[in-house]
Amino acid sequence: MKHCMPGLPKRLKTKNILMKKYFLLFAATASVAVFSCNSQPKNESGEAGEATTDSSKVTLADNDAFNDTLNGKMVSIFYLRNNGIEASITNYGGRVVNLFVPDKDDKMVDVVIGPGNYKDMYETKDYFGATIGRYGNRIGKGKFKLDGVEYILPQNNGANTLHGGPDGFHNVVFDPKQLSDSALQLTYLSKDGEMGFPGNLNVKVTYTLTANKEIKIDYEATTDKTTVCNLTNHTYFNLNGGGTINNHLLQVNADEYTPVDSTLIPFGKNEPVKGTPFDFTTATAIGARVDEKNTQLEYGKGYDHNFVIKGTGFRKAAEIKGDQSGILMEVWSEEPGLQFYGGNFMKSQKPMKNNTKDDYRTAFCLETQHYPDSPNVPSFPSTTLKPGAVYKTSTIYRFSK
Repeated sequence: MKHCMPGLPKRLKTKNILMKKYFLLFAATASVAVFSCNSQPKNESGEAGEATTDSSKVTLADNDAFNDTLNGKMVSIFYLRNNGIEASITNYGGRVVNLFVPDKDDKMVDVVIGPGNYKDMYETKDYFGATIGRYGNRIGKGKFKLDGVEYILPQNNGANTLHGGPDGFHNVVFDPKQLSDSALQLTYLSKDGEMGFPGNLNVKVTYTLTANKEIKIDYEATTDKTTVCNLTNHTYFNLNGGGTINNHLLQVNADEYTPVDSTLIPFGKNEPVKGTPFDFTTATAIGARVDEKNTQLEYGKGYDHNFVIKGTGFRKAAEIKGDQSGILMEVWSEEPGLQFYGGNFMKSQKPMKNNTKDDYRTAFCLETQHYPDSPNVPSFPSTTLKPGAVYKTSTIYRFSK
């Protein structure tokens, strides 16, 4: 360090010594400050930290864009990384904001489409990147019965309740705890009667970037009163980083899907995909049949349907490949269903990252789930959660090239 100071005349030797002492003290203080600004968030505090990525490859959402409060709770953003992939996640709605993975040329691509700041997320009131609850997908006519009691929910999708209602989990602030450089835990107490649902529901969602280039989402919930629970994630993906998704190649491990009425509520039975535009049993471009004359496609304005995943246990539900990037994303889940949504309601009206808009069919969602309207269809897999039981499910999005 002494060689950082220029030479001084002999008569200033004493002053030089003092200056060196002050300089060393300043340098040490500055080093601590620089280290603090570039370190990940503290494990226990839950406070957000700064991104430490190579800015020439990755640009994660900025702290200042998420420095706000909602209902007295602090909104923040958190940074995760592991083995060449990086993510930013906000505790507002438990949302994935960025997810950078390498493409076929080792260029880092942000495969998540959505707003890049809290203000735009809050004002659009949409589901981009969000944790969805208490009930992912639709509940018909905004009501259901449990143990002979009818529960009335707010209707926010025509006559139906969508994704837990207007103030579902996508619009709440979770309590954060950064577990490590690669893992973030979010917790939330959904109180009895919130959005019309019974029971105090304690929810824990853990995001982890694994060494296998995966983002893993673990869900857990308990209740003190019989209720329904169907948690999922609503990240909008584009494996090219932008542009149309119609040339992405999709394969779904499903021989059946769930037809719906004109309000997108299931009729209560599943039908074979064979011979229909819903047959993705082999890799097929999303846009290959999306504009065919088909009543189900007309109802959804394209794909917005539940697929019945074959098998049980933790298994691969789907895989999809970006036609330009060469990025392959696999979806693994233990859930019985997978909602494939093709960006049909994107209308170039909402502000997205990088000064873009939510252009038509520039993103897709693959939401692991129980079936839509299950509380009203006894033949569907049950979403009932009772006191003493633990709701647990995991989803993995795995990336390769």
